[in-house]
Amino acid sequence: MRTVDSRSGTPPAEPARPAHPASPAGPAVRHGVVLFVTCLALGAVVSAMASLNVALPSLARETHASQTQLSWIVDAYSLAFASLLLPAGALGDRFGRRRALVAGLVVFAVGSVLAVFTKDADELIALRGLLGVGAALVMPATLSTITSTFPREQRTKAVSAWTAVAGASAVVGLLTSGLLLQEWSWRSVFLLNVVLAAVAAVGTLVFVPESAEAERPRLDAVGALIAVLGLLALVYSVIEAPTRGWADPLTLGGIALGVLVLAAFVGWELRREQPLLDPRLFRNRRFSAGSVSVTLQFFVFFGFIFVAMQYLQLVRGDSPLVAAVSVLPLAGALVPATRLTPRLVARVGVRRPWVVGLVLVAVAMAVLSRLGTDSPYWLVVAGLVPLGAGMGLAMTPATTEITDALPRALQNVGSAMNDLSRELGGALGIAVLGSLLSAGYRTHLHLPAGLPPRAADAARSSLAGASGVGGPVADGARHAFVDGIHQTLLAGAGVALLAAVVVALLLRGTRSRSAERGEQAGEQVGEQAGAADGTASLPDGAVPRPGSVGSMPDGTGSMPGSAGSTPDGAGSMPDGTGPRPDGTYTDKRQPQPR
Repeated sequence: MRTVDSRSGTPPAEPARPAHPASPAGPAVRHGVVLFVTCLALGAVVSAMASLNVALPSLARETHASQTQLSWIVDAYSLAFASLLLPAGALGDRFGRRRALVAGLVVFAVGSVLAVFTKDADELIALRGLLGVGAALVMPATLSTITSTFPREQRTKAVSAWTAVAGASAVVGLLTSGLLLQEWSWRSVFLLNVVLAAVAAVGTLVFVPESAEAERPRLDAVGALIAVLGLLALVYSVIEAPTRGWADPLTLGGIALGVLVLAAFVGWELRREQPLLDPRLFRNRRFSAGSVSVTLQFFVFFGFIFVAMQYLQLVRGDSPLVAAVSVLPLAGALVPATRLTPRLVARVGVRRPWVVGLVLVAVAMAVLSRLGTDSPYWLVVAGLVPLGAGMGLAMTPATTEITDALPRALQNVGSAMNDLSRELGGALGIAVLGSLLSAGYRTHLHLPAGLPPRAADAARSSLAGASGVGGPVADGARHAFVDGIHQTLLAGAGVALLAAVVVALLLRGTRSRSAERGEQAGEQVGEQAGAADGTASLPDGAVPRPGSVGSMPDGTGSMPGSAGSTPDGAGSMPDGTGPRPDGTYTDKRQPQPR
């Protein structure tokens, strides 16, 4: 069984494994191609979250979908995706990450093919849910394939590429959809999904090795079911809250039910020898910092994208394509910042770039909150650039700290936790910031006397409805919408600052700067296996026992407080936690034979 240190939440170190042809150390692995294929699969499922937003008007005309149906065509994907991430991640650890990746791509492609031929809005909602099932298998498998396949010295850069694609794909999806819709119908968006999934599946079968462990964790079926039910209730209620109202009994009841079921999940997992996700991991401050940061980052990010696309199209009057092009500076800043982060972490440690990135996100929200009905485009760019740079600086450290907290055999669950934090944060961001925007819009909207009731209802319902009324009503609605943006994005700035404070406090004193040299942020702490001859030098020149854990790339020895390391370099923990001779782990408070 595998456990974590019950006091620190740190997973025990893993023993070194011999290389085999399909392992990370095997000479047959072409790491550059593996990275390209996994990022292509990631890009397909991430872009699918946002790409359909641009196609909704033409889709509504052809399928006669109501506003509620249109909302669920978008949200069904996120609901299935977020609810199934943890069990889907566990399936990848149990049966193989490569198998999970291929299976997810096949489900994603089949759902997209069926969507091309459907003419019914309800069928499309169901098919978008099916795409979400495929995405839940794909996304954690892409990250865990990277963390379990790449050697330690390359892992940080590979994870930074993954985070760059994860962050930029939503913007690229919007742009690609806008280009497709210039010539073809909304069905072309689903056809693109098919092409991307097919290429990624073939590439996976040809180039990606299977990275399942010889000692595979058992699937916690009961825990998986409890997690799905709890997340389903919570995410569904959050998605419905802006429509029903946050004080609606169904909204409050659904959120309460979700929280109670997830509390039951925690209780169940604490009693399991091989839990789906060990709750004790949250005692590890770096794991908690990563989870909180990803959740709050994407709370702000997805909430902003939701607001920005409406501002660009309904206030500025941009077409869907022009609106998508207008946000490209965000991706232009995000990608280089993400690629730069590993070098910054190697020089100054993980804490400073991470916190600075979150502060930049807050600054960006404050700048963008000043947008008006006639603001110049340079003001939009002045907010998009720090937003992209901040997301790029913060995403890589947050992601690596989450995956580093779990041993290699559970990397898919670690990746799923990262993705779940992202999806839950995004759903909350759209719901909460969307509700703030709606409330601000209605508060500042002043309708002229004598307006017909139907026109008044349309104007109060949304800016799009007011634009249909036209005249002074539309002008007043645009000003009311911008007033709503001010309070909404200032709230987003506050959330980003809160994330920066939490991360700074959680990371304070967790590791010295010297211990983070050599790109330690991207290393799997549990996989530091010592020098090739079985020894590792310590900072004071002492030499640990053969077989000990903790050699650093720069030769400084084991990290104080690192997983599986004791002051003398021995592999067992001070409290007795450590590897048995057979490679299994124990949490007993007694020395283990070596």
